[in-house]
Amino acid sequence: MQEKNGLDRSQLINFMIFSLLLMGCMFYFTKRQADREMERQQQAAKTEQVQSAVKPAESLNHNPDAQPAQIQTLKLENNELNLELSTLGGQISQVELKQYKAYNHKTDKADLPLYLFAKNNSSYGFEFKDKTGKSISTKNLIFSPQVSGNSVTMTANVNGGILQFVYTLLPNYTVDFKVKSQGLSQITTDSKANFLWNFSNRNLEKGRNQEQTHSEFVYAFNNYKSYDYDGRTTMDESGETLNWLGIKQQFFAPVIEANGGFTQSKGEQVSLDSAEFLKKFDFGAQVQMNGGELNQDFKWYFLPLDLPLLKSYDKNFEEILPLGWSFIGTLNRGVFIPMYNFISSWGLTAGWVIFVMTIIVKLVLSPIMFKQHKLGAMMRVIKPELDEVNEKYKDADPLKKQQAMMDVYRKAGVNQMAGCLPALLQIPLFYALFRFFPNMIDLRGKSFWFAKDLTAYDDLIKFGFNIPLLGDHLSIFAVACTAVVLLYTMMTSGQMQQPQQEGMPNMKVLMYIFPITFLFFLNSAASGLSWYYFVSNAINIVIILVIKHFILDEKKIHAQIQANKAQPKKEGKFQKRMREMMEQAQEQQRLQQEQLKKQQKRK
Repeated sequence: MQEKNGLDRSQLINFMIFSLLLMGCMFYFTKRQADREMERQQQAAKTEQVQSAVKPAESLNHNPDAQPAQIQTLKLENNELNLELSTLGGQISQVELKQYKAYNHKTDKADLPLYLFAKNNSSYGFEFKDKTGKSISTKNLIFSPQVSGNSVTMTANVNGGILQFVYTLLPNYTVDFKVKSQGLSQITTDSKANFLWNFSNRNLEKGRNQEQTHSEFVYAFNNYKSYDYDGRTTMDESGETLNWLGIKQQFFAPVIEANGGFTQSKGEQVSLDSAEFLKKFDFGAQVQMNGGELNQDFKWYFLPLDLPLLKSYDKNFEEILPLGWSFIGTLNRGVFIPMYNFISSWGLTAGWVIFVMTIIVKLVLSPIMFKQHKLGAMMRVIKPELDEVNEKYKDADPLKKQQAMMDVYRKAGVNQMAGCLPALLQIPLFYALFRFFPNMIDLRGKSFWFAKDLTAYDDLIKFGFNIPLLGDHLSIFAVACTAVVLLYTMMTSGQMQQPQQEGMPNMKVLMYIFPITFLFFLNSAASGLSWYYFVSNAINIVIILVIKHFILDEKKIHAQIQANKAQPKKEGKFQKRMREMMEQAQEQQRLQQEQLKKQQKRK
């Protein structure tokens, strides 16, 4: 470690942790962007493969000359959903969530009806074969409807057999979907039918790239106990029986549940460049046909991803909300969401709720920050002694110099690893809030100052053209956050000196590069996230000033260090291990040098 360059072990460890975290985030989003580009390049081939896989063979009862007059549309409505059902295929053809609005790119407001199904973006049905091997697809059948209250019964004749789809609109965004048949056993010998669902999800939010990233297959299995998701091009769960399958967007998800389960489940998803749609999903699975009859119970759910609502179903739907894995998700569900709900009950607007949340988080972390800055003060006090060691062992073995430095740390009572713990403790909070802000539906559409939606970027400054990595706008919150992080970096890296050895990186320059790099990520991220980071780092600056000028006294710290030196200091386990490792390394180096000398003498 080069103390003459102003770097102590604590600073280096903290910097490495921050660097790894930031590079991990940048790598993740760069990889996702590369994946999307690859998907776009392969779109034509993938779409052709999917269509080939799900395209029915020669179909019975398909009437290519069916007139529009033969196709009827039925409507069902309650307080939450407006549904339209088509007699072509007996399908739900339109779904509007009445309590939500979709973003309008023309007006820059959320003032459009929010449709999950509309304009033929969804098509589903069953497929099985007759005894001659010809395929029967319910998507091609014309059904006769019968309406009774909030229920619609669709009936189709299948070569003498009867097939019925019964839809019942229920509360809580639910549609009961029963499939009944009579006489199909005389037509088919199949024991299973294929369920096929083709869906293109609509662009409903302002941040298209963010919403596209959040679009993926979601599903539960193992009697609803296990959950998984798949954002890759292909999905293959042929070894599991799925209890339900959904297609998640940023804040909404259509989900179909099969009481008998889906088997042999496979899917494809391809990113779309269309302004209206984000991705094309194609799903295929099998359902049981007992005795040649298709009698199965299903349910459709058209879900807003609101955590209390999702938990109320008791079907593991809450896992659809991507709040993070393991401890991260627990932190969001158990701490940050209840905290947000509690503070918002005071009547504050969403932006000020985030402000209060940030203050609470920083107060909780303030003891950790105090320890971190106290360690920094101790390092500044012993720096002259470390400089002496550097000068004394300038031309000596680096291991001997390192050993001498550790002896200085030990006598002064300075634990170099103490600066690592605060950084490690803050990483889960960082990632939890990184997940919280873009996925909290209560923040959707909530404005704050110049940000019209805290779950999307603010674009008060628009370029009118696209800049690589930055986009077509400049987020004021992202710029403000970057400026405050740069100021914080200047305050915390003030002790760093220019590198004095050739080849050593200029750590100050690197520390300043990272906040600027972070601007490119925040520019298209949720403005609520940028606002949180801005407030958080502004509070960090205040805490540093308070600790430096009103709490920490370097004279007292110097006196404490001198007292520590006067007392015999027991060697800690970490220090003992480090000393032993260095001694072993020195011995190994000595043996290598002796071996080298012997070889040279032989020559």
